[in-house]
Amino acid sequence: MSATSARARCLAANAEQIIAGLGVPTGQATAVSWLPLFHDMGLVLTVAMPMAATAQALFMDPVAFLMRPVRWLQLVSEHRDVYTAGPNFAYEYCAARIDEAAKASLDLSGARAFLNGAEPVRPATLRGFARAFEPCGLDPAALTPAYGLAEATVYVASGRPDAPTVITAFSRRELERGVAVTVSEDDQDAVALVSCGRATGQHLAVVDPQTSAPCPPGRVGEIWVNGPNVAPGYFGRQSRDPQAFGAVLRDPPDGLPRGGWLRTGDLGLIHDGELFVTGRLRDLIIVDGRNHYPQDVELTVQDAHPAVRRDRVAAFSVETDGGERLVIVAERTRQVAADQAEVTRAARAAVTANHGIRLHDFLFVPPGAVPRTSSGKIARSACRDRYLAGSFGS
Repeated sequence: MSATSARARCLAANAEQIIAGLGVPTGQATAVSWLPLFHDMGLVLTVAMPMAATAQALFMDPVAFLMRPVRWLQLVSEHRDVYTAGPNFAYEYCAARIDEAAKASLDLSGARAFLNGAEPVRPATLRGFARAFEPCGLDPAALTPAYGLAEATVYVASGRPDAPTVITAFSRRELERGVAVTVSEDDQDAVALVSCGRATGQHLAVVDPQTSAPCPPGRVGEIWVNGPNVAPGYFGRQSRDPQAFGAVLRDPPDGLPRGGWLRTGDLGLIHDGELFVTGRLRDLIIVDGRNHYPQDVELTVQDAHPAVRRDRVAAFSVETDGGERLVIVAERTRQVAADQAEVTRAARAAVTANHGIRLHDFLFVPPGAVPRTSSGKIARSACRDRYLAGSFGS
């Protein structure tokens, strides 16, 4: 099979998986998007899925959304059986920036699925968006968390748009040990995670990255994927990357293939049959023998002081004479003036109180200084490299 036909096969398979996973009705759905077409979800949601479902597709320039986020929801309001998507920040952005006067013109009762993926899905975001737009006819069940990655074309798993989102609180200390123990959400040790549902049309396994053996339910491991949507390799490379493609599962249970697996590099667990993503394997912060997920630490820091810019915080570890130590680089917001020493004290206190870990260093940098990927995620490795090179401005 040629590289071109292999890519076409993956794209067609993933479009059908989205249709099945979301229950997209053939011949009557509308895809609405502001995601750029060079982005994996933008391409599949705006082009491939509508072609496979004989649906119409409506899309706008991403800049038009950023300038006036209500434009996205206005486009949704004009149609029925709408399927749309965005990263977590887009839902926070809408809830914060769309005022009551603009909401009065919205009718979101025709929205069947607001897919939320590409970055960690936060319970507070889902609840805040639902609160803000339920008066506009939004069905909270339409908020649909999803998991995917470009190496699997894009879509791997999601909730169902006709079912409530599953949010489960786990013990933070036990998760640091790799074990899922449920607790009450108001427990001081609780961390609430959003379920990304189940895989559709492909196999998904949580695997011990050291032994390649499947993990039992409730154990944290690396997420592996196997299906017709998985790419044969990276574009332009003569051979597969053995660290990612073609992995072999040790002692697979009945129903799972042995070979042909994609190692995603993401960490997660299966609880009650559903996938919960906990972080990135390469981004895991290990200090004094304990595992810490950077997105949890980043959220703690951005909530520690109003001068910290939301979703512009990077947490990573560096090697010192005393072992691995935690470093935070956070952007300051333009809206709130604050003394750097005050923000540093607040960040250090919050991290110690919530994670039992001491900050080795805290950099409070200008807006735009924290590097991000093309899909808007925090680029922690690039941030670490800049930190070690001493190239951050002040």
